[in-house]
Amino acid sequence: MTSRSLLKENAGILELIQRFLDPFVVVATGIMLYAIRFRSWDFSENYVFALIGVFLFCLAVFPFFDIYRPHRGASLWAEIQILATAWTVVCAGLIIVLFATKSSTYFSRIWIGQWAIAGFVSLVAFRVVLRIGLRFFRRRGFNLRFIVIAGAGKLGQDVAHRLAASPWTGLKVVSFYDDDPQMQKQVFEGIPVLGSLHRLPQEVAELGIDQVWIALPLQHDKQVKSLVAQLSHLPVQVTFVPDIYGVHLLNHSIGEVAGFPVIHLMESPLSGIQGIVKAVEDKILAVLILLVASPLMLLIIIGVKLSSPGPIFFRQLRGGLHGERIWVWKFRTMKHHVEPAEKVPQAIPGDHRITTFGAFLRRSSLDELPQFFNVLKGDMSIVGPRPHAVAHDKFYQQQIDAYMLRHHVKPGITGWAQVNGWRGETGEIEKMEMRVKYDLYYINNWSLWFDLRIIFMTVFMMITGRNAH
Repeated sequence: MTSRSLLKENAGILELIQRFLDPFVVVATGIMLYAIRFRSWDFSENYVFALIGVFLFCLAVFPFFDIYRPHRGASLWAEIQILATAWTVVCAGLIIVLFATKSSTYFSRIWIGQWAIAGFVSLVAFRVVLRIGLRFFRRRGFNLRFIVIAGAGKLGQDVAHRLAASPWTGLKVVSFYDDDPQMQKQVFEGIPVLGSLHRLPQEVAELGIDQVWIALPLQHDKQVKSLVAQLSHLPVQVTFVPDIYGVHLLNHSIGEVAGFPVIHLMESPLSGIQGIVKAVEDKILAVLILLVASPLMLLIIIGVKLSSPGPIFFRQLRGGLHGERIWVWKFRTMKHHVEPAEKVPQAIPGDHRITTFGAFLRRSSLDELPQFFNVLKGDMSIVGPRPHAVAHDKFYQQQIDAYMLRHHVKPGITGWAQVNGWRGETGEIEKMEMRVKYDLYYINNWSLWFDLRIIFMTVFMMITGRNAH
């Protein structure tokens, strides 16, 4: 056994240790909170039983959520989501037991609440420390998994490039195999093509390979089936990389429906628990913002009425979730006029239709405040792709292939595209393409913290008044 394979050879032992360390971290957190709250290390019998119970519950529950399966290459956020679900079940189980045994009165509710929050924070911190430690070893050549790639074409080369750029995963590609004679003896990303696919199974064992990644085009399905059948007789992990990266993807994932493995190419990330978190975030922030901004909105109403004749509010039919039409409200910033239904001209710098007070509202984005009522109604989110006029949607969906993918989530008052400078008039196709690019990045990388980051950046832009007209 070499030092480079030390961690790999003892992966089972490390996993077993981690299974006991997680409950230990949780219990240690509970003990520290008890000592801080009660200023004593003298535990009553009830608290001792609670600590032991949670320790055993963690041991029993956590493995059911695949917490201890290899997370090599997976994002920390994905692991945290799994961990949050498992810890929620443990906390719910503790509360149910306390109420069922009528023993909840013997415990401090503050201590239980603090333990529920701090216990999760401790588990996440432990995962972060563990990942940092593993990355430290992997970057130095320890705890590696050696890989060969079946297929040296564009997809296989892309796989090798990405793995080489992510040394922290501990996945090291040692060779390619490909049936194309022109690929033979070529070197890509510093990795040689050792031969044709029929040589791969017999050489895997000789090279001490841990994983075989199949990166062949979809039309090579017979070769894929044959290769998988041969590799099934060898103690190696086989991973299939589907050739789907030539199409536009949206929050793609792998799942199972009616017993069939499926690849979801386009789906909203805001479903299930994530959708609930997003909805709660929207409603709470919308209520708070409207309460704080109500005096300012009253002043704006007066300003709009004094600036020019016409209504206080401007409403426009725009594209919402799944392309449904919604009425979006704003404070009126232009002189009252009627726009043709078939064509909606965008505001441009120096637009003669904009009033002096309206220009101020646009620069500061205060004209968007009424859209928080859209958020309360459920038509919009605070953060998301900006809704466009229906006429603009019809035009751009014909010009930009991935344009309608942005309708997989609710439109927002502000978004990732806007805080990166892609707001205001988008007369050129290239500008709208950039806006769509940033919108899709937001959808694919959504998180509560990402939303809060965008909100803070929006506040800064409101102060500076960048890219508004």
